Amino acid sequence: MGAAGIFGLSSVSRLQANTPAAKPAKEIVGDVVYDQDVPLFSGAVKYGNLLFIAGKGAHFEGDITAHTNHVLDELQKELEKNGSSMNKVLKVNVYLADLNDYQAMNNAYRGRFGDHPPVRTTVATYGGVPGNSLVEIDCIAAVD
Repeated sequence: MGAAGIFGLSSVSRLQANTPAAKPAKEIVGDVVYDQDVPLFSGAVKYGNLLFIAGKGAHFEGDITAHTNHVLDELQKELEKNGSSMNKVLKVNVYLADLNDYQAMNNAYRGRFGDHPPVRTTVATYGGVPGNSLVEIDCIAAVD
């Protein structure tokens, strides 16, 4: 094969590499929460092979351990319903109503995401978590 043939193949490869791939579509897979008949936010959204789960809270009387366990159970249900799992979670955000609950929240959280836990950000909110939950957690996970 001559130089022109090699150049031709190289050009085709370069053109194929620059051709935009089909973009994934945003798919609402969870409930949409409304505020006065206007969509406010989605409970879960898939985009390509990523699943975004909105913050879950615990809206009942209880301590931080009960609230954390409840919230993690709810996240697990949502993940599994949408083709993912706790082991496929990549990123977690934890919002605490009181930073003094940090250690007890960690005790309930520990081990829930398998041997390779996701990256995590934890903050204490000013003024509390909506719905009087002691903790709210959202996450981003991979989907097969």
